[in-house]
Amino acid sequence: MALDTPPAPESPETSSPSSSGIRDFSNRSFLFVLGSSRADGNSEILAREAAAHLPAGVPQRWVDLNGLSLPDFRDGRHEVTGPPVNGVEKMLLEATVEATDVVIVSPLYWYSLSAQTKRYLDYWSGWLNVPGSDFKERMAGGTLWGVTALAHDEHVVAGGLVTSLNHSAAYLRMRFGGVLTGTGSRAGRVRADTRALIRAKTFFQEETPLALFPYEEEGAVA
Repeated sequence: MALDTPPAPESPETSSPSSSGIRDFSNRSFLFVLGSSRADGNSEILAREAAAHLPAGVPQRWVDLNGLSLPDFRDGRHEVTGPPVNGVEKMLLEATVEATDVVIVSPLYWYSLSAQTKRYLDYWSGWLNVPGSDFKERMAGGTLWGVTALAHDEHVVAGGLVTSLNHSAAYLRMRFGGVLTGTGSRAGRVRADTRALIRAKTFFQEETPLALFPYEEEGAVA
């Protein structure tokens, strides 16, 4: 099933806010974008473990890109009229801008994002220019997260995926919650990564600083 939206209880439970508001879950909504080529993969298992520790009542929406008919992105930004936004693309656009927190769930393929995930992010380029979408303005201030499983015990090799997500968040002036990583090549193997499962319990409680490009980290943000 491509879209899974669990009902939210009537009385949301929130955690106490910190000085930056990162632990205040009131008015928060999470979109989990699954970008694996197989169902119930290790990345999804790890993401659902982290999502299970969100406060009760926080809306969660799950979209499985592998179950959607989404063609390769065609850049129409310099055409008089770009391709129309409808069907699956319209659903994804609306789900993306309506969420306060977007969680990219992708296995590490050749040290980067999966093809399904990259295609979804490519569509962000087109949405920047959809009349009336205000995509960049609506994404600004939200939070981008990542969850990935990789067939390697040294998680530093996922640096390319982390950089891609951080820079995407920086361009849109979003916050970046970091990437939850776990080791898992064979199906279900991530369940044996105890460090990943422990971190998953508090992953969405971690700080979410404003994402910055490397050249901004030493100076003021414009």
